[in-house]
Amino acid sequence: MTTFIQLHLLTAYAPSNLNRDDLGRPKTAKMGNSDRLRISSQSLKRAWRKSDFFTGSLKGNIGFRSRKFIIEWVYNPMIEEGISEEMARSCAIKIADLYRKTKSENEEKKGKDKKGKDKKGKDKSNKLESEQLIHISNNERKEINKLVECLICEKREPNKEELSKLLKTRKENDSIDIALFGRMLAAKTEFNIEAACQVSHALGVSTVTIEDDFFTAVDDLNEDNFDASSAHLGERGFASALFYTYVCISRDLLLENLNGDEVLVEKTLKALTESAAKVAPTGMQNSFASRAYTSYLLIEKGNQQPRSLAVAYFNPIRSQDLVNDAITRLEEQRDKFDRVYGQCADSRYVLNSETGEGTLSAALDFVAQK
Repeated sequence: MTTFIQLHLLTAYAPSNLNRDDLGRPKTAKMGNSDRLRISSQSLKRAWRKSDFFTGSLKGNIGFRSRKFIIEWVYNPMIEEGISEEMARSCAIKIADLYRKTKSENEEKKGKDKKGKDKKGKDKSNKLESEQLIHISNNERKEINKLVECLICEKREPNKEELSKLLKTRKENDSIDIALFGRMLAAKTEFNIEAACQVSHALGVSTVTIEDDFFTAVDDLNEDNFDASSAHLGERGFASALFYTYVCISRDLLLENLNGDEVLVEKTLKALTESAAKVAPTGMQNSFASRAYTSYLLIEKGNQQPRSLAVAYFNPIRSQDLVNDAITRLEEQRDKFDRVYGQCADSRYVLNSETGEGTLSAALDFVAQK
């Protein structure tokens, strides 16, 4: 039986714009026939994965997600060491093609104009920058660096055997971000890694109205007697909400993705839980200083089929005591499921800043235990 760890968080943010849509306004979603403020799961995971705490506590076990890794790790170092442009380019393309799906000649022609440029006017002939983001494990980066050093020293291109050793399977993965959030390589599906962690979009528990902030910037060297006008006019949207976030982790899959390293699994679970409780998305932080700790955290562990408690908020909360009423609703919904489905978790831990129940250190110890 699979062991699941479920995190339920309630986090309040003052007026802010943590996650913008294509118009620069805060993202929203319809739930229960009302508009709610939303933070996408991608935004949350990016903030957690790139936070100083996460990278610091798991240093040496973080992967790299980029389109430019071939230029930065292969092409540029070879050029800097005096390797010819032709050879450096050839080596970079051979290594890049391990990770990406290469286009056929006909496909390339379709995407270019008569001058060999794509629809955006960029020259597509160098092929050094991947068209899609590729997640590279820490082990793979070490192998790439080692191979590049060898190629520079011997002034040659890599052979098939050397290339085949670069890509690492799940059994050789040591990067916790890949183990948690997965990896997909369209060209090499056998090296895909299934995500052990699922993260919901964070949704406001009450109806939201997006407000607009009209602002100006003044030129410090203006002389009021002659020029009192603004140097810049702008507008941005903002809103406030108490967010419900749900995280589901398969502990067994996480252990498998980390090659059976129980110590690393425990460190990963602690880092993820603390990040989820303390790290805010970075959107417009300089304008709003919208940093927050979670007010309520429920951790559940067990072999039962996991379930979100979002249904507690399909009817938006309308009250003067939003945080406490949201906590009450969540706990009532948890108990309702338990009554009709049987106990939905083997063990639970609650951190409640409103009542002073629980501590973060105890919550982290609980989430890491088998």
